[in-house]
Amino acid sequence: MTKNTTQTGRDLSERLNPGMEDALNARYGHLLPGMAEGVVDFAYGRQYARPGLPLRDRYLATIAALTALGGHTRPQLMVNIAGGRKAGLSQEEIAEVIWQMALYGGFPSAINALNAALEVFEAENDET
Repeated sequence: MTKNTTQTGRDLSERLNPGMEDALNARYGHLLPGMAEGVVDFAYGRQYARPGLPLRDRYLATIAALTALGGHTRPQLMVNIAGGRKAGLSQEEIAEVIWQMALYGGFPSAINALNAALEVFEAENDET
């Protein structure tokens, strides 16, 4: 990539998950200096901002993977469901990709992910 991936990642993460870098730095910065910037650079600047796959589709893939990995990914799943909504995913698309993962991660993982999605959707409704 020719653009500065850290700044690209910072711009994208602020649009989709405002305050994420600051939150990571506040939580982990004393243990892992530079970790927050590394996440922004790699995850958002080098992965989510890559050409070749629309951002909304990257979020579908991420939501599917986190669902299949199971309930221990709930915090990351909720962040990515919220980001996916901002990237243009509908509630139905998110629910469908989660339910599809029942075949691969099992019913408990899919049901836990649906509960996380409902929580994100309810928070969206509270904001409006």
